[in-house]
Parts: sequence; structure tokens; C-alpha cells
Amino acid sequence: MAPMQRLGVVLVAVMLLGPAAHAQDWPAFRGPTGQGHSSERGLPLEWSESTNVLWKAPVPGRGWSSPVVADGRVWLTTSTDEGAGSLRLLAYDIETGLEVLNTEVFRVDQTTSPNPKNSLASPTPIVDADANRVYVHFGADGTAALTTDGEILWATHFPHVTQHGNGGSPVLYRDRLILSVDGYDTAFVVALDAATGEEQWRTARRRPISQAYSTPLVIRVGDRDQLFSIGAFRATAYDPGSGEEIWEVSYGDGFSNVPAPVFGHGMVYVATGFQVPSLLAVRADGGGDVTATHTAWTLRRGVPLTSSPLLVGDELYIVSDLGVATCLDARTGETHWRERLGGNFSASPVFADGRIYFQSEEGVTSVVAPGIEYSELATNQLDGAILASMAVANGSLFIRTHDHLYRIGDQRP
Repeated sequence: MAPMQRLGVVLVAVMLLGPAAHAQDWPAFRGPTGQGHSSERGLPLEWSESTNVLWKAPVPGRGWSSPVVADGRVWLTTSTDEGAGSLRLLAYDIETGLEVLNTEVFRVDQTTSPNPKNSLASPTPIVDADANRVYVHFGADGTAALTTDGEILWATHFPHVTQHGNGGSPVLYRDRLILSVDGYDTAFVVALDAATGEEQWRTARRRPISQAYSTPLVIRVGDRDQLFSIGAFRATAYDPGSGEEIWEVSYGDGFSNVPAPVFGHGMVYVATGFQVPSLLAVRADGGGDVTATHTAWTLRRGVPLTSSPLLVGDELYIVSDLGVATCLDARTGETHWRERLGGNFSASPVFADGRIYFQSEEGVTSVVAPGIEYSELATNQLDGAILASMAVANGSLFIRTHDHLYRIGDQRP
């Protein structure tokens, strides 16, 4: 089977496990596959403030949740200062960019995040258009389900203490919303009934525990689904139906983990976080502690602390926080190329229309051709900082800056 055919098989399998994804939707963090891939075609290669901007809409407040697209709307969360911190769900009409929903979900005492690069609204929402439902998560400040008309159906809290505020996004697996709760004082993975918010299972992290901010990924290994969740000092695969631990890999000093994992070639790729950052490729067919038996390779140079990896065919792409992009052989860890893109990076890269899009915090998107030789296709500048990852849907790119939401599309007649 050709490399891209193998990749397609993996992605189709992953798509079947997440929220109901309609054609051209991007319903959750990192899209319908959870791995930053889109099947969209006809996307723009170049843009600027005056070129290929279909619309540009102001976004109130402060938030770094990534946009998601479903049911003809673009969805975001934000926090505004209205006497206290107001945590809100926003929706914009996909055709016009007009704000069509602005609903307060929670009210909190604080108005700023403890980390200047973070916000009170950093986790990305999930839209299940078939169920007419939107799930929002604000870390320790609360989790809720709303109708797509903005009615709150249920709300719950999992209090925990972190140094840097809100982080990882939830995932939807069948009829369950699953969260990683990783604080200094408590750490666990929990599954909620998506319809009612009632807790279905909770599995404690192994000690020692510490903060982490990563988003889980549902993968298919053999004939079994796994929920793979990165935490401080170790990452664990769980049975998403029961919460039972299947296997785990340890990595010593790693904590404050932000990058989400990716999966392919029978391996999960794990960025281990702060202290001594590494990138691990771990075979996902083990049981128990597989640190010594299933770690296929390890990279210790240019590893991201914030941006998630991207797997395209046989190559794995990463970009460090300081703007150095690396292309690796996904099977062996061999470095094909390493290039300095310039700027600082927090957003996760996206693969769409045969291209890779890297977004810097300075508002620059570098468009690169996938492959074992570096080939830059374009660089595109927008006004404003970018820390949120882009969404891809309806023949367009949706980009959130610190104060605006853009729909970027080809304006040629």
C-alpha cells in the first residue's frame, strides 16, 4: 500500500471515532481527525490584509481557543472583563462573518490568566452538529454543553490548581466527553455522559503528579480503541469505554506538556514537555509499562514545547517555539531537513490541499511543501498575534488573531 493510502486508512479510522463530522466541517481542535488534516481543496496559497480576505470580524475579549467550523458557523470561546471574568461562547456566520451568538457560560473572579501567553479561554470547543450541541471547556473554571442556539444544557466543574491556567481541550468519543485534568493537587482523566454531564468513569494519574495541558487523542490499535492522554512524567493509553489503563510510557522530567499527540505507522508521537524536552515515537500495541520495550526512537533537538507534531505520509513535521521547523522520517526518527522559519511558534501546523501551514505568533503563515527536501511556497502576513491554530473548511482557512477572526479564501473570479 502506498504511503498516502496508508495515511488515508489511519485518518478514516480516526474520523469514525470523533464528533459527527459533516463534509467540509472542522468540528474540534486539530480538525475531524484530531491530527491537523483537512481534505479541502482550492485553498489560497497567498494572502495579506488586502488580498484573499473574504471577511474579517472583530472578536471581543481575550482568548486563544482555536476556531472550529460546523453547521454553517465558526465557533470560538473568549473571556471578557465585565466587572468580573465572563467566559463566553461566540459564533459567526460562515458566509458573512457576522456575530450570530454571544453567550456567557461561566462567571469567574479573575480577569487575566496567570501566564501572559495564555488566556482564560484557551481550550477549543467541540461542535456536534447532529446533536445540535456545543461543548465548551474552561479548565478548572468549568465545562458545559450548550445547544447551538446558546442554551446551557449542563455545566460542571473539576477544580484543580495549575501554574499557567487553562490548557488542553476535551475530546468526544461516541456518547462521552473526555477530559484530562492535570493539576498540582490532583490529576485524572474523566469521561462524562455527553447528554447529561454525569460522570461515567474517572482514572487517577499515577504519582508523582504535576501540571499538564495536552489534548487527548482517540486511536485505533488492532481491533481496539484507545484514548491516548499525555500527562506530566508519563503518557497513558486508556480504554475509552471504561477508563482502564492499557499501557504507559514514562519520560522522567517532562511536565507542563502542551503539544497534542499524533498517531500513525502503529506509533504515537509524544512531546514530553519542559525540563529536558524530547520527542518519543512509541509503538501502541503494548501493555503495562512499555518505556523500555516499545520506544522506537527519541529526538532531543528542536522539540516543541507548545506546537503539536504533524504526520504526513512517512514524514513527521515539528516546529520549535523559537521557529525551527524539522522534518523527520516517522519510522526511524532520521532528520531529513531542519530550517529556521523565523519568529516564535505556539499554533499547531495544518496539512491541507497538499501543503503544510505553519503559523507564527507574529502573524506570519509559512506555507511549505511536504517532502524530504525543504521547499517554501509562500509567506503570508496578517496584523496581530497568532497563538490559536487555524481551522480549514468550506474552501477556506479560518485564522484567529488576538482581536480578529479571518476567513481566508481564493478571491479570483
